[in-house]
Amino acid sequence: PRAEATLPLPLPPPPPPVAAAPPAVRPLPPAIHPTPRRTPLDAGAAVDVDARTVERLKRGRMAIDGRLDLHGLTQAEAHAALHGVVRSAVAQGRRCILVITGRGDWGGDRANRGVLRRMVPRWLNEPAVRPHVLAYAEAQPRDGGAGALYLLLRRRR
Repeated sequence: PRAEATLPLPLPPPPPPVAAAPPAVRPLPPAIHPTPRRTPLDAGAAVDVDARTVERLKRGRMAIDGRLDLHGLTQAEAHAALHGVVRSAVAQGRRCILVITGRGDWGGDRANRGVLRRMVPRWLNEPAVRPHVLAYAEAQPRDGGAGALYLLLRRRR
């Protein structure tokens, strides 16, 4: 057998120097507990709940587990009361709450009539409350009609 001598292969030339890149912007670290984006609530809309349950809510066919009457409260008092009732109702495992806003003062300035009635849906979409509320709907006349709302709360797991 014939032995062949192996010669080392020449190394390729080094690549040309690259201009220094600007310092990279450090990405933000991922959130430890990211807040899920929730779809805003609309009256009578089915977002995180089946249509049959929402229909029962709208028709007043769900047992009312609690009531909150906001008559005579200021906006700040009503806002705090709504947040407190939702938190305590969820903690107690309540499912359906009747919130009585009233239809608004029929005297005086028309633009400021029914402030609480307009504000409660906005407050239900706030980050502190929205995760606990599945749906809301205008109450049936026997429960207050246009001056009240049924709230369907998420079950605790």
